[in-house]
Amino acid sequence: MKLFKNQKNQLISIEKDSFKLEREIQELVEKNLETLFNLEFVSTEFSVGEFRIDSLAFDESTNAFVIIEYKRGSNYSVVDQGYSYLSTLLNNKAEFILEYNEKTGNTLKRDGVDWSSSRVVFIAPTFNSYQKNSVNFSDVPFELWEFRRFENGLISIEQIEATSNVSIDKISSKSGKSAVKSVRNEVKATTVADHEIKMDESQKKLWQPLKDRLEQLDGGSFNAQKNYICLRKESTGVCYVGFKKKEITIEILRGNEKPDGSKSKGFFTLDDPKKLATTRSWEWKSGVKGNIYVIKFRKLDQLDYIIFLIEQKLSKL
Repeated sequence: MKLFKNQKNQLISIEKDSFKLEREIQELVEKNLETLFNLEFVSTEFSVGEFRIDSLAFDESTNAFVIIEYKRGSNYSVVDQGYSYLSTLLNNKAEFILEYNEKTGNTLKRDGVDWSSSRVVFIAPTFNSYQKNSVNFSDVPFELWEFRRFENGLISIEQIEATSNVSIDKISSKSGKSAVKSVRNEVKATTVADHEIKMDESQKKLWQPLKDRLEQLDGGSFNAQKNYICLRKESTGVCYVGFKKKEITIEILRGNEKPDGSKSKGFFTLDDPKKLATTRSWEWKSGVKGNIYVIKFRKLDQLDYIIFLIEQKLSKL
């Protein structure tokens, strides 16, 4: 990625200020986990089994642990490491829950975790083509994010998106690797197609035109989870699309409120003259209150107005 500064219609190149150590990336990400990925920070350098996990986080939207690893070199396999980390997580569930409870001061129980939504996030200044291709499947529980620093304190972050519709099961079944098979039996990375298969006819009639319009929005991409499909811009969620009988529910993120009453940066207020959206809030284990707008999509003639509402959120990111 090349960045420029526009100075009186003259483009001035902004030079890279490369990270010298993995630790520099790690410290910056850990201090900004909520801003970057909407994740709760749990601990750093967590040792469990034979591994030391760089950063451990918890995703309160999916009730799942997220393992974050930072890299500077390119001589490693993200697939092998990713499945090894997930295997360690699944074989040491009690240790992960204990770590969460001790480090956050909150109480998390074993049945309060959706282990099937666990995932590994790799962060590096760059990934080589082999690493990118190795996770180019529709259903791997790994994410690759390129994280770069430029002069004047500028930071860029970009996800390497999968472009293939092929399942990794077709590859792993041939490889015979037991670690991959055991993890795949419990961790289920969800795809958009998985949701589409389960839709009834009334949902399909609403979803396809909605999907087409969302795909046309500038900078938006889909990230499917077990209970919803998220439209996000880079690492930030824009809205969550859920499927209930004969209707589609769209939740637009407003922002968070901390226990002291302060609001997260960019706390969002919707311009909704038709009063189509309702507000809802809840409190996470950390004491932070989440806030969303909820829209019931029941008729196709609502589509243009719903896109108008979603675009307001997208324009703020």
